[in-house]
Amino acid sequence: MLKPLYIIPARGGSKGIPHKNIKPLGGRPLIAYTIDVALELCDDLRRIVLSTDDPAIADTARSLGLPVEYMRPAALATDTAGSREVMLDVMDMADAEGIAYDAVVLLQPTSPLRTAADVEAAMALYTPETDMVVSVEPASCNPYYNCFETSADGSLRISKGDGMLTRRQDAPAAWTFNGAVYVINPASLRAMPMGAFPRRIPSPMPPERSIDLDTPRDWVVAEAIMSTLKPSATL
Repeated sequence: MLKPLYIIPARGGSKGIPHKNIKPLGGRPLIAYTIDVALELCDDLRRIVLSTDDPAIADTARSLGLPVEYMRPAALATDTAGSREVMLDVMDMADAEGIAYDAVVLLQPTSPLRTAADVEAAMALYTPETDMVVSVEPASCNPYYNCFETSADGSLRISKGDGMLTRRQDAPAAWTFNGAVYVINPASLRAMPMGAFPRRIPSPMPPERSIDLDTPRDWVVAEAIMSTLKPSATL
């Protein structure tokens, strides 16, 4: 059985949706939905780490039942800091504290409709030979059917294939990372950037749970989806 290190990244600065990680969504701070999932999955609170530079976000997490002792270094709280560097810093802290783990599970607060079952499904696909299991949803644009690139002369050409397919269902399946769940091999993460991982396994999620909050429009969509759900079905 996996013993994951759950990392919840929640930087204080956000340009698209100001202070979005603790902005109320459906009557609760956005980060509450991700913390609830992590607490449902893991009863060892040392293996659930909130990575934030913001005292207000840390206080909100504590009020939701998640102890916060670690604070993200300022150098990793800029617009240019990447997820890999943030996770490596948390891993270094866990190693120094003697916290044992055999996988890293990244849970971004911007996926409030992700469920514990979605995370469990991704973890079930993970093996030590895998670099990463990542949650995906069906892509709205298929490179063999309706996704085009601009040629040197300015005209459009199909991204892949000969462009002769007339039905989407005849095209190979195409997927989009939805940002909800990443189950990562710690050795792979230390060895290379995530984009260089040679073995990435998809864990499909339905579109209705794949909302990733990045813009005010996304927020409106999420509020609309949540308003149609019963309170017990939002997690």
